[in-house]
Amino acid sequence: MIMPATMAALAVLICFGGNYLTGQSMMERPLVVGLVTGMLLGDIKVGILMGASLEALFLGNVNIGGVIAAEPVTATAMATTFTIISNIDQKAAMTLAVPIGMLAAFVVMFLKNVFMNIFAPMVDKAAAANHQGKLVMLHYGTWIIYYLIIASISFIGILVGSGPVNSFVHHIPQNLMNGLSAAGGLLPAVGFSMLMKLLW
Repeated sequence: MIMPATMAALAVLICFGGNYLTGQSMMERPLVVGLVTGMLLGDIKVGILMGASLEALFLGNVNIGGVIAAEPVTATAMATTFTIISNIDQKAAMTLAVPIGMLAAFVVMFLKNVFMNIFAPMVDKAAAANHQGKLVMLHYGTWIIYYLIIASISFIGILVGSGPVNSFVHHIPQNLMNGLSAAGGLLPAVGFSMLMKLLW
């Protein structure tokens, strides 16, 4: 499971980290993350379908201030990877995306509000001394640290979770799996309703 875990982490690094390097180009949207994850794992069709479904789910996901409702990049990468490597129904896999996204959001909030503040005095000191080289080094150095930590969530999650998920999926009764699939099918409607609530 090292290879799928590495590919999931790479997808997060490319899409989440690359989004900020390319001027907020929307690379972090589930539609793109699903495609990239599918390409890296050799199943583009599942990647696109999962990305499109999760895009609808996270459509109304809005971050206000320092609070992150859910983190869609890690959620999409992990849900898509589990779908491909575990051969589970896509709608059932969508139900995994919500708790994963919420858990990843807590990690991102901690990194932004606590961990990255460790480097703030260094940046202030370098700026006050007009050390441009040090500023550039700190800028890209913290970028690498920040996104490697976020990507490691997917790596560890797939590496540790793939065995239990596979075992769990194979022991789920068919009627319960049908229920999970039905619930997963309703999740895009939840995303649209959240968006409508924001608009109206």
